Amino acid sequence: MPILKIILLAIVQGLAELLPISSSAHVVVAEKLMGLDPSSPQMTLLLVMLHTGTMFAVIAYFWQTWRRTYFASAEGFKRFATQVFWATLLTGLVGEALKKLIEMTYFHNAPKAQIEMLFSHLELIAPALFAVGILIFIAGLTEKHKDLSAPFREDANELTLVQAGWMGVVQGLALPFRGFSRSGSTISAGMLVGSAKETAERFSFALAVLLTPVVDVMELMRLLKASHAAAATGTPIDLHTSIATSLLGMVFSFIAGLLALKWLSSWLESGRWHWFGVYCLVASVVVFALHANGF
Repeated sequence: MPILKIILLAIVQGLAELLPISSSAHVVVAEKLMGLDPSSPQMTLLLVMLHTGTMFAVIAYFWQTWRRTYFASAEGFKRFATQVFWATLLTGLVGEALKKLIEMTYFHNAPKAQIEMLFSHLELIAPALFAVGILIFIAGLTEKHKDLSAPFREDANELTLVQAGWMGVVQGLALPFRGFSRSGSTISAGMLVGSAKETAERFSFALAVLLTPVVDVMELMRLLKASHAAAATGTPIDLHTSIATSLLGMVFSFIAGLLALKWLSSWLESGRWHWFGVYCLVASVVVFALHANGF
């Protein structure tokens, strides 16, 4: 694959992964516009490396904040660990139940791999973008119109177990649907159930760091399975030549991710969160138009 295309995909992934606008939707659209096959093993390897790059960007950006908030005391770490466990458990339960429901109702005669590929279709991405756009827009306007004269509470920046649970549930809804932004939906959910926006952002990306390696391992297992199947049919896949270029993509996604996080934090602090929702609504129309034109 040409280096320029890898760099462009890395920038798209790095920006869209950490902004609440759905990286999967943007990467799939970019791949189609570039004439690439999103389901090819080489693209799977590249996306795993790009996800890894953005994960390191999250760690680099939030580490000092997490250390002060989650690791400053044994009590604080225990509370954080409990919240993460609860949210992640709910994510797994909701995500797996939703996936099984979709498999049994809509795609009960389709192989599992085919079901996973269907979620990258633009006709499914467009409504998911629209749905998350509505959620982000409502959360942003609700936050914007909060009574600024409300009395200060010392626990205002502390996440409750209930708030963490709701963020976990919504993260589970985001798992099977390309276009339903994980960060956008979880941060918005936290804001709507009463969490401070900075607190919701901090916890959302802590969940992402834990979830990304799991997703990457699942993708790598799928990649290895495809590679073995291809070798058995006499058409082996050469992945070795893709590793170096994928590492280059990881570096660019790391840099783009850091820039995206700075942008995201500044818009949260300045009360412009709802504009990300407007963007997703417009993007859903664009994606549907692309689908209507044969992409």
